[in-house]
Amino acid sequence: MNQAPTQRHRFGPHLRASILLGLPMVGALLAQMLMGVTDTIMLGWYGAAPLAASVLATQLFLLLMLAGSGFAQAVMPMAAQALGAGDPKSLRRAVRMGFWVVSAFSVIALPLMWFAEPVFLALGQDPAVAGMADEYLSIAKWALLPNLFIMVLRSYLGVVNKAHIVLVITLMAAALNGALNYAFIFGNWGAPEMGIRGAAIATLGSSLLSMALLIAYSHWHPALRQHAIYKRFWRSDWGGFFELFRLGWPIGVLFTAEISLFAFSAIMMGWFGTIALAAHGIVLQITSVAFMIPLGLSQVATIRLGLAKGRGDPVEIATAGKTVLLLGIGFALTLSALFVLLPIPLISLFLDMSEVDAPAILTFAIPLLIVAAAFQLVDTLQVLAAGLLRGLKDTRVPMQIALFSYWVIGIPAAYYLSQYTTLEALGIWIGLATGLTVASILGSWRYINRESLGLI
Repeated sequence: MNQAPTQRHRFGPHLRASILLGLPMVGALLAQMLMGVTDTIMLGWYGAAPLAASVLATQLFLLLMLAGSGFAQAVMPMAAQALGAGDPKSLRRAVRMGFWVVSAFSVIALPLMWFAEPVFLALGQDPAVAGMADEYLSIAKWALLPNLFIMVLRSYLGVVNKAHIVLVITLMAAALNGALNYAFIFGNWGAPEMGIRGAAIATLGSSLLSMALLIAYSHWHPALRQHAIYKRFWRSDWGGFFELFRLGWPIGVLFTAEISLFAFSAIMMGWFGTIALAAHGIVLQITSVAFMIPLGLSQVATIRLGLAKGRGDPVEIATAGKTVLLLGIGFALTLSALFVLLPIPLISLFLDMSEVDAPAILTFAIPLLIVAAAFQLVDTLQVLAAGLLRGLKDTRVPMQIALFSYWVIGIPAAYYLSQYTTLEALGIWIGLATGLTVASILGSWRYINRESLGLI
């Protein structure tokens, strides 16, 4: 913030700052993903029915959490621009109203999980599985608000360059989640055997730990006391509340649109049989892990551009944006090369090759991973463009771009190519790549033309 203008415009300092901010952000996202993998593995050990019920329940939970996370993400550009402008009061208001908005969202969303069993039954799910999913949500639903508070604090701590503590605390929560799963699912260490309800307790316990530690850190750390984000927490700021709501709801819709794109692709892949769906799931898992890198960099983009815009420096905005884009492109090309050069080792990590279906799944998955390699660049560009525009408080048009690209272009293309051409299942992934390509072109065009569009 006190750098000379010449320093702020140099590529080197921006590159170092972006890497130092990006590493813990990507690490925290991967650690968060580790918790979901741990839940899946341990419930898989416990039984097929509890595993199926947890998949059903967590899809609803994650859908609501992603919708609410848009408001938490909106804290990022508001806080970054306030910090860049040297306005700690506005920074404090942005964080406080972030807590307020996600609290209001949780009150609205909770009833959807309170009456989950009738919803699942109406969707034609097995009554026994629907009942177990409802058992899971009867406990896990209380983790929604803590998780959204965690996201607000992640946004704040990223802006003030304390993202490393988010990584440390997320790793601690992942360890606790694994231990609680082991204890309460199976009844180990003297705990009661609770099956799927034990997994819900693990989710709630790890969420509460993360929230408590992040609140304590942000309240008591000497360098953060000047922001006093909990000062007069009860005091309303309706202007800030509605600005955050206006910025946040399109982000939530964008996240939901992208997740539902891949969820619907799984439904279409299921039409081609078990082997196809298993191969699709493996490739989707590989690409999901890889996606954490551009997703983390998109958060870096939001913060770096928000700080630059707060300073009112168009040259710094351009340098910061160019730096993150070059980083993202470099990672995308590296990942593409890995997918093309090492498809068999990567896919085999998820297979027991002694199983009778494993060779067929491997053969089916290889071309899917090659297509995934081809769209790593456009997938990275579309998420980075959304993050860059978010840093300039531009969220509604990126949402419209996502809805158009994914649901007007991507899904129809996937359906047509898979059902009416010889590509069959491979056409689903080519259709997804088509939608992501359109999103990357439109988002990049909007960012490149930011000055003429009045975004800075």
